[in-house]
Amino acid sequence: MTIYGYARVSTAHQENDLQIDALTRAGAQVIIQEKTSGVRSRKELEVLLAKLLPGDCVLVYKLDRFARSLLDLLAIIAKIEAARATFRSLTESIDNSMPAGRMMLQMFGAFAEFERNIIRERSIAGQKAARERGRVPGRRRSMSPDTEAEAVRLYLTGDHTMHGLSVRFGVSLSAIKRAVYRVTRPNASTLK
Repeated sequence: MTIYGYARVSTAHQENDLQIDALTRAGAQVIIQEKTSGVRSRKELEVLLAKLLPGDCVLVYKLDRFARSLLDLLAIIAKIEAARATFRSLTESIDNSMPAGRMMLQMFGAFAEFERNIIRERSIAGQKAARERGRVPGRRRSMSPDTEAEAVRLYLTGDHTMHGLSVRFGVSLSAIKRAVYRVTRPNASTLK
């Protein structure tokens, strides 16, 4: 019996650390990581589902990191059950090995889908209102344009790591990644 942890974040510049730490503490023996939006194909999840054996367990930190909708969740759970494996979510305390757990899974899945849709609607409405007032949505950059250009220049020399630059400039690793990606991947829409 193998306990597989599955961790997913929506974009390449996000980190799975919180999920991985929780999955490790919960006993995951193998952790599968994915950096893709819930809309795109999740290749690592498909590989995981294909190799499940009877008695294995798929462990996730939270349902919204696992499935994009209630129908998607139920389809994935059906694949897990067809392999005679089990599913557990740490945050929602769901274990599908018992009837009550399966019922709770369906209820939480429906609520998670509803919550994602509400958050998305609010986010879109807030961005639209900000644009109408002449503001650019999103958080302010943590580095000035000159500092950001210097960090990118240093990174592109190959002599510095992103982590090292985050320490040097006193900003988060994500801030360095976004700055570098704005230059190296200018068409990526998520890196504003």
